[in-house]
Amino acid sequence: MGSTQRKFSELGLQRTAPRDCAVSVFVLLFLSLNSLFLLTSSGRVRTIDEVTVDYQTESLALRGSTAVPQAISSSLFYGKMDRAGQPQAPYGAGQATVVLPWYVLGRAIRAVLPGIPAQARDIVLDAVVIASSATFSALAAALTFLIFARLDISTKESLISAVIIGLATPVFAYSSWFFSEPLVAVLFLAAALCLFTGPLEKGISAKQAVLGGLALGVALWVRPTHLLAIPVFLLAMLIRSREKAVRPAMVLVCVVGLLAGAYLLRNYALFGNPLDFGYPDVAEGGKRLNSFQTPFFTGLFGFLVSPGKSVFLFAPPILLAIAGIKHLAKRDRGLAFVAAAVPLVYLFFFARYTQWEGGYCVGPRYLVPALALLCLAVGPLLETQAPWVRRSALFVFLLGFFVQAVSMATSFLEDQASGAYYDSQWNYRMGYAPLASQIRLLLHYASSSAPAPLGRGFDRWFVFLAKAGVARGTILGILLLEAVALSFLTARLLAKVGPKDHATD
Repeated sequence: MGSTQRKFSELGLQRTAPRDCAVSVFVLLFLSLNSLFLLTSSGRVRTIDEVTVDYQTESLALRGSTAVPQAISSSLFYGKMDRAGQPQAPYGAGQATVVLPWYVLGRAIRAVLPGIPAQARDIVLDAVVIASSATFSALAAALTFLIFARLDISTKESLISAVIIGLATPVFAYSSWFFSEPLVAVLFLAAALCLFTGPLEKGISAKQAVLGGLALGVALWVRPTHLLAIPVFLLAMLIRSREKAVRPAMVLVCVVGLLAGAYLLRNYALFGNPLDFGYPDVAEGGKRLNSFQTPFFTGLFGFLVSPGKSVFLFAPPILLAIAGIKHLAKRDRGLAFVAAAVPLVYLFFFARYTQWEGGYCVGPRYLVPALALLCLAVGPLLETQAPWVRRSALFVFLLGFFVQAVSMATSFLEDQASGAYYDSQWNYRMGYAPLASQIRLLLHYASSSAPAPLGRGFDRWFVFLAKAGVARGTILGILLLEAVALSFLTARLLAKVGPKDHATD
């Protein structure tokens, strides 16, 4: 932090970049990352969780219903029959509702683009719907920039920190698939932005509390387990503003309570019990997935040091974040509490969860939104400009980017369904080492002259759609458009934060 900044801090004042500058950088960063993530999207669903939400979205768009009869006909049903005899997914309609615009766009694209054969029409539609995750991941990374800027961190350091989070953590990897974690990361970060980045002396306004409550309430409708984060946000509000936070905290509780109550009414209407969320009693070989049968230290070991799920291996920037928590606390103690406490709450909760590994997926799936919050401590640490921080930041960025790239290059399901991931009783194999096995898979396909079957090999949308019969000219045109957009937007972004940006002085 420069001498000028220190003088402002000593006076209790803030020296922020002009609001329009921060907003324009935020928009350019979001659009740049979205272009990159669209290029690297897989374009298809693999797991039962992805398929189920895909069916939910289709049902909402075509029938105005959350029932998923398609799952029955395709023998991919995971959920429960409601009181009307209709198959229901075990999730709220949060993610399916939010991605409806992508479904509408997908139907429009497949209707107007040439070179799409009849047998590939649904595959193209799915590719567009799955692209929603690219947008959510890009928005999550861009929101971290906006939070850093609102914390009076220089534009340059804010941008570097956001890029580290966007490209060296599972925020990048999960941009490629249709899991709910990128959307929840957006909702958590949006709540943090609303509640903890305003002037400390003014406290938290009722409007901020309403917006933060809406974000957290929608997260409940994505997965009810995100209730875990709400008490932490509430306590953080009180830690930050003390008596000034009582009224906004009550406002937030009311907003979240309304959305939570609506969810419970939905459960009662469908299943006759407000606490019945629609999860089946058993799955995968008769296992009770939604129980807490994992020994605590087994789950803790898996999340911390196992080669297939370690948070330190799959999200190396959290090492910087842990060191940066005290620096974040100096800027906003409420936000620091959220960044530190939410990951711990999720870690301790899911360490006991029966399916703690997250099903077929990459890395510590259930912890991804919490890790995005933890990484909010990266920016304040980078702002110190200590030499060891710079060197460490480069190292964790390169390591994290490498891990995400390996995880995305080939299908994780192809690797995991080989028997290396689960044993015959559907228990996770703690020795599963995806970096080694997926590198071998990547080298195999890179050196093989035989084309890989559909769904195998290089796991990108343009490869997948070409195998499905979409005209190569159409694919090339989309690729070119995305690549040009990425180049143009990145150039604009770099120019925006170049030598003329006086906020980095």
